[in-house]
Amino acid sequence: MPPANDPAQSPLPNRWPELLAPAGNLEKLQVAIHYGADAVYLGGSRFGLRAHAGNFSDEELRTATALAHEHGVRVYVTVNIFAHQQDFAGLPEYLVFLRELGVDGLIIADPGILAVARRTVPELPVHLSTQANVTNPESAAFWEACGVSRINPARELSLAEIKGLRQRVRAELEIFVHGALCISYSGRCFLSLYLTGRDANRGDCAHPCRYRYRLLEEKRPGQFFPLEEDERGSYIFNAKDLCLLNRLPELIRTGADALKIEGRMKSLFYVGTVVRLYRAALDFWQQQGLDTPLPPAFAEELSKIGGRGQSENFFEQQPEATEMLYDGTTANPRGVPAAIVRKGGPAPLVEARNPFQCGDTIEFLERGLNNIPCRVTAIHDLEGQALARANPNSLLRLTLDRPGNYSRHGLFRRVSDHGAPRDRLPLGRSSHRGFP
Repeated sequence: MPPANDPAQSPLPNRWPELLAPAGNLEKLQVAIHYGADAVYLGGSRFGLRAHAGNFSDEELRTATALAHEHGVRVYVTVNIFAHQQDFAGLPEYLVFLRELGVDGLIIADPGILAVARRTVPELPVHLSTQANVTNPESAAFWEACGVSRINPARELSLAEIKGLRQRVRAELEIFVHGALCISYSGRCFLSLYLTGRDANRGDCAHPCRYRYRLLEEKRPGQFFPLEEDERGSYIFNAKDLCLLNRLPELIRTGADALKIEGRMKSLFYVGTVVRLYRAALDFWQQQGLDTPLPPAFAEELSKIGGRGQSENFFEQQPEATEMLYDGTTANPRGVPAAIVRKGGPAPLVEARNPFQCGDTIEFLERGLNNIPCRVTAIHDLEGQALARANPNSLLRLTLDRPGNYSRHGLFRRVSDHGAPRDRLPLGRSSHRGFP
């Protein structure tokens, strides 16, 4: 509900905002839960806008919902494609299946899908996707009248405009605070469809905004010319990532009900480290008060997380050319994914994600913002054979010089003062997903 007084002057809220994390597959869901997400959003095999995110089969949806609920974490399922007539086949049955699973809400953008959902499963809360492009209070009030219980407004809104929505509608407000930004308006992009035949608005984006482009003149076949903007680079559509970490107190005072992290197609290391960072920030402000600046450790941690740099997007003003990343697809992080814990304990069983060797110092990411540096004194494979080096995708037993209870689903990383490669497994997928 909207606050009774000026949000900027209101005290700490009685209800702290929900931290909502992406879960592109079951492994990422487990890591998001481990590092403190209050809720996760995920997609089934149909009707979602991330067809290549890994996603969940019907049985995996059942497993994911049960697992999340065991930990008190809510589950929202994306049904947010812009549907053509043929896309409605099987939709009512799928919605009934989600109701039977006990999911906590549906994420919808298309008015037709919303109408079917309200008829078929009226008891399931509907969250309006950012794809619906809510940019003003009249639009928000319209959707609220249609039965929407939560609105994720367009990412093109300023803080002042978000306040305007809060003062007008009783529906919950869910605000994106971190993650990738599309070059197109609120993510409604046709570039992928034109260039590759893959329709982003039906869940099949090829991400051509991250491509590097060159120019071909028709009378000079085979001669390619680089496209440059002020000689800075040729990634001309590549927007920096959204990061509102330092603006969370303003959103909390405004009355935001949920703070959302983008990234169902990002690696599990990205999901884990970003959820961990925002969880720690929210816990810090809840304990210390919203007027207390974040300690330097938060900026240090942010520098170790991969991405495309940081932008506050439209939060105060319209973004300019400085909010683009022209010279590459990503800004190199200082943190190198090393391993994920598959079985916890003082000598954890891990799955390696990048090479490291005996004698290297790696750090374990505890819940909160505590990093435990430890030296690898021994590496053994599952047969007990000693190894000098950990190679990606292998299951290994680590002996470390610092005793501790290294918890299951926790992450190890190496830290460099220079740029680092990304997680080598695409989309954070594991070759040992079924390992207990």
